[in-house]
Amino acid sequence: MGSEAGKGIAAMVAAATVWGLSPLYYKLLTHIPPIEVLAHRTVWSVVFFALILGVQGRLGQMRAALNSWRKAAIVMAAALMISTNWFVFITSVGLGRVTEASLGYYLFPLVAVALGRVVFGERLGRAQRVAVAMAFLAVVLLTWGLGVPPWIALILSGSFGLYGVVKKRLDVGPVVSVTAEVAMLAPIAVVVLGWFHLATPDAAFGWDAPLDVFLLMFSGVLTGAPLILFSYAARRVRLGTIGLVQYLNPTLQFLVAVVLFGEVFGQWHAIAFTLIWAALAIYSWATWSQDRAARRAAVNAGTS
Repeated sequence: MGSEAGKGIAAMVAAATVWGLSPLYYKLLTHIPPIEVLAHRTVWSVVFFALILGVQGRLGQMRAALNSWRKAAIVMAAALMISTNWFVFITSVGLGRVTEASLGYYLFPLVAVALGRVVFGERLGRAQRVAVAMAFLAVVLLTWGLGVPPWIALILSGSFGLYGVVKKRLDVGPVVSVTAEVAMLAPIAVVVLGWFHLATPDAAFGWDAPLDVFLLMFSGVLTGAPLILFSYAARRVRLGTIGLVQYLNPTLQFLVAVVLFGEVFGQWHAIAFTLIWAALAIYSWATWSQDRAARRAAVNAGTS
């Protein structure tokens, strides 16, 4: 069992590392319009996921995700949320605002907690309420200091949080559901790419730019591989552990932005990030404590 848990943690670390270092990949594509990059990411993700499901003999499970109008509507809503998230993140790299993007992914767990309270009526412990309040204060102070709300961080955390809300209403696995999502978006992506290649003579996917061709095709692997690793980890590791390891993603994004890209990290950023880090420490401690108490109760129940 310990060996399986170790493999799960390694898979989660690998997934978070790929996500955290992904700004390096998108930095190589900043000369291409973000909407075109997003369209390629959608198309090549369909190809990648279809190959994976085909090899596993699970392509037929796609019907389970789309066998009613209600399910199709839920999948489309999820697709719109995740494509918004992808587009804003790709745009943030081109604008030189990866620091703000990393803030969005730090905020996400706390936004998810708040959405759980609002949408599903989930109860919040005192520590969770304090963490959410600190995150709210951090956003207010950053808005005050910079004179403008951190829209990229808010859209990224909000769209990903709403994506999670929608996904809770689906009863199919993550790989199958994401395949259905990108498949529904694929016709739109093909139209976008067709427009670019008809209207723009120097469109990115020209065979005279082999590096661009490779990078754009690789977006399917970059999208799919971490999700498969995450799914592997989720079956073997406690959710509390996954939540803690997940913070490696925005931490790497933050380091890439500040250390490698040389983005500005001023006084107000320092105040906001310190508050967020403190809020996440409180939230993580509360989650870990609850997880430990639940395991202890399960052990006691099993021995009674």
